[in-house]
This record gives sequence, C-alpha cells and structure tokens, in this order.
Amino acid sequence: MKLYIIGAGPGDPDLITVKGLKLLQQADVVLYADSLVSQELVAKSKPGAEVLKTAGMHLEEMVGTMLERMREGKMVVRVHTGDPAMYGAIMEQMVLLKREGVDIEIVPGVSSVFAAAAAAEAELTIPDLTQTVILTRAEGRTPVPEFEKLTDLAKHKCTIALFLSATLTKKVMKEFISAGWSEDTPIVVVYKATWPDEKIVRTTVKDLDDAMRTNGIRKQAMILAGWALDPHIHDKDYRSKLYDKTFTHGFRRGVKSE
Repeated sequence: MKLYIIGAGPGDPDLITVKGLKLLQQADVVLYADSLVSQELVAKSKPGAEVLKTAGMHLEEMVGTMLERMREGKMVVRVHTGDPAMYGAIMEQMVLLKREGVDIEIVPGVSSVFAAAAAAEAELTIPDLTQTVILTRAEGRTPVPEFEKLTDLAKHKCTIALFLSATLTKKVMKEFISAGWSEDTPIVVVYKATWPDEKIVRTTVKDLDDAMRTNGIRKQAMILAGWALDPHIHDKDYRSKLYDKTFTHGFRRGVKSE
C-alpha cells in the first residue's frame, strides 16, 4: 500500500507541481482539505475518481478512510494546501499509516510564504540587510516551545513570516516591540495569496492590528515582517555579490573596477 501526500500550492490551481498534478489525475481516490484547496484544482481529478472532503473529518476517520481504499487496491492521494511540510499536520497521519505498513511519498508544493512574497514583489533575503528568514507562528491556543517565543526569535531582527497568526496581531505587535523592533518596521499582510480575492495590505508594526481590522482580515493571511518588506526597498542600493562584475566565482572571473 502506498499513499501520496501532495502539496497543492497556495491557491492558484496552476501552482501545483507537474508531478503533483499527474498524480492527482491518476488517483482513484482524492482526499483534500476543502476549506483551503481550490475546487478548480480538485476538478482536475480523473473522471470517476472518488473525491472526499476532509475538513469535517477527525484524524482517525480520515486515516481509516485512506486505509480502507488502499486495501481495496485503489490509488489514493491526500491533497494539502501549500507545502505539506509547513503546518500540514502530516506527521500524525504518517505515524498511524506507517503502523499499518503504508509507504508514503510526499510531493512538495509552493508554500504560502513564497506566494505572499511574490505577490508583494519582495525578496526576503536582501544582501547587507538580512540573510535569514524565520518561519513561525504566534502563540495562541496552540502553544509554542519555550525557546521559540516570538519575542526571542524577533531579537534576530531578520525577516519573519508568520503563519496562522491573523487573529493574534495585538500579541504580535507587543512581542515585536519587546524584541526591540521600531514601530515603523514594515509589514506586508497577504490575504489568500494567489486566489482571485487576494488582498495585499502594507502597514507597520505600530499599525498592524488596525490594518487587519480595517481590511476585515481574520484568517488565511500570511504576515511578512522586517525591513526586507520596505516599500521603498527598490530605490535603495543593496546589491549581491552574485552579479557584481568585480566578484570572481566558479563561472565568471571578476574584472577590476576602474
């Protein structure tokens, strides 16, 4: 028995990988996170495929359904939003499936963090400004480990991408400021990146909660924070070594500046 876990990408049905789409079109049974995965993408399943929504299922019910279909000799795919490795809750599924002897293949997808950066026309790692991106979430009903509190992570003052934090923006503001961030540090919020109703909101640490409330954003939002999101970054003189004509690397010899 084998299960395919496929990253569907952030929303736009064209942003699934070629491999993921091929598997979707071959599957006899498709289970998908219907609250987050595009119906247009799921409609690309092969004619006659059994398509099952999982938003209303608990873990054991979902795993039991997959096992039942695989034991019938059917090809089963599980479609997750974005990339399954980020807050995909795949490990708990894999634990139960592996106990039953199921082989698993994971097909990566485009994460919402990168779809949001693309929508914002942002490079998250700007030479001489920041070379690190922290992917995390604010602490709400789901706790974070002791050494991963946002205040501690933010002390690095690099780019931070916040998943699953749209209802916790007051906490986010407080923790950024506690970490020494200036109130005018840029933030970009991307609601439903790559969906037809995508919305991009540019704000600052000080105004984050007001901006979210004004725009009615309480879910399905990626929060990108840090000076790499400066709306005027394109007017500033940050340059990489990669294309510096004086810089020598394995494919090009640098020339001396005059």
